[in-house]
Amino acid sequence: MINDRLSKSISDSGWAMFLQFLSYKAQFYGRQIIEVDAFYPSTKLCSVCGYKKEDLRLSDREWICPVCGTKHDRDVNAGLNLLRYGFAYLTGSRGGTAQT
Repeated sequence: MINDRLSKSISDSGWAMFLQFLSYKAQFYGRQIIEVDAFYPSTKLCSVCGYKKEDLRLSDREWICPVCGTKHDRDVNAGLNLLRYGFAYLTGSRGGTAQT
């Protein structure tokens, strides 16, 4: 049990360090970091029509949207949704938090 807590602590500090470096580099290069809530359903949203597939499991690497018929790779679809989220944030049409 102690080892689990220790490994989680190390993992959390590694992520915190990465975010610190990323924030520094973004500020250095005049860029903005847009944070998306951990519960934003980027993998579950169809990047074409916006349908939300509620029953998508972690083991489902590909899925077909029942509304528009688009076949999605889970990771590519999530990337497209996050890209769209970022553009929407920058144009002021969607919420989110940003760091400079």
